[in-house]
Amino acid sequence: MVAYDRNRLMELVRAHALQFGEFRLASGKMATYYVDCRKLTLTAEGAVQVAAGMLERLAEIRPDAVGGMAIGADPITAAIITLAGVRGESLKGFIVRKEAKAHGTGRDVEGPVLPGDRVVVVEDVVTTGGSSIQAIGKLRAAGIEVEKVLAILDRQAGGREAFAAEGVAFESLFTIADFGLEP
Repeated sequence: MVAYDRNRLMELVRAHALQFGEFRLASGKMATYYVDCRKLTLTAEGAVQVAAGMLERLAEIRPDAVGGMAIGADPITAAIITLAGVRGESLKGFIVRKEAKAHGTGRDVEGPVLPGDRVVVVEDVVTTGGSSIQAIGKLRAAGIEVEKVLAILDRQAGGREAFAAEGVAFESLFTIADFGLEP
């Protein structure tokens, strides 16, 4: 069985996701480093370690489903529900669309989630929390109860406080301080 190895995942973040230079973040702020966790979650070992770490953090909550805003949360969601299935655990996934499609069901939230389900929003990197706050709003509008936001990395730039203002708990596998960097 796959076990979560925090030190190995930290090495993988450094090797695949952490970049230095001049970057404009989704929040509009400029930064001297960027963490592109898609380069981590779209590798076999990275996906497995992220999923194992997140499943460990979800053990007490036991949500009905996990998911988040497309596209960043999609590989995380897929890895978590796949590893849960391999372990014989029941867990659903969902995707929150940035914009509802004009055809088909026209839903903002896709997947087998239902009103009343308890979910955890997963995220790759949280800066100000904007995309997860948007996902939380769409989930609540669909009658879905958001228990927590769980991220790979917290840039420690206001996301935790934004989630608290929404009444949603927040947890991350790492903070940027774990890598010796400042917000």
